[in-house]
Amino acid sequence: MSTEGRRTVSIRIMVADDHGIVRDGFRMILGAQPDMQVVGEAADGMEAVEAARRLRPDVVLMDIRMPGMDGLEATRRLAGPDVADPVKVLMLTTFDLDDYVYEALRAGASGFLLKDVRRDDLVSAVRVVASGEALLAPSVTKRLIGEFAARPRPPEKAPAAVETLTGRERDVLELLARGYSNAEIAARLVIGEETVKTHVSNVLSKLFLRDRVHAVILAYEVGLITPGSG
Repeated sequence: MSTEGRRTVSIRIMVADDHGIVRDGFRMILGAQPDMQVVGEAADGMEAVEAARRLRPDVVLMDIRMPGMDGLEATRRLAGPDVADPVKVLMLTTFDLDDYVYEALRAGASGFLLKDVRRDDLVSAVRVVASGEALLAPSVTKRLIGEFAARPRPPEKAPAAVETLTGRERDVLELLARGYSNAEIAARLVIGEETVKTHVSNVLSKLFLRDRVHAVILAYEVGLITPGSG
């Protein structure tokens, strides 16, 4: 039997947004990819939580502002620190929603996209998050991180585990928290990208962190770096 025209779907996606035209646009773009399938949609947070728990998509595109339960609470229920089997959530935002970024990261979001994201960037972002990485490298996310980090917040005591980091692991954590990708960190520290991956893995393990997003949060909260430095 010929296999021509068959699709091998490896990334299952759900889109949660209260605007049907946004859902339609994302579904058309992502559904056209040979390795992607939009398996569900939701128009509000509660619907998103129920559908995601039932469908178990690899990535949920989640709007922040929706009627009833908003995207923040929905993300917290699907990907929060107390969720045993979290779903990867990619938040949909605009610059005028920057106030929500910090809470969204704490709620478990793996990254952010602007609603007017370019087609290629949307596809790339979904693949990045589906692979288990946090979407922290794009310039828009650097800007968002910088703005939420600049807001006054009482510093928390650094966990004792931070002291177990080597000097190079600490360097990697600081650059990671500023939004640099593995390739950019490798270039700045003049080391191989595979070595960077090893350092990142060690940092997450030593600090008992789930992913890169939580490493960013910890670095700012305990004052390992200060907004606008370096």
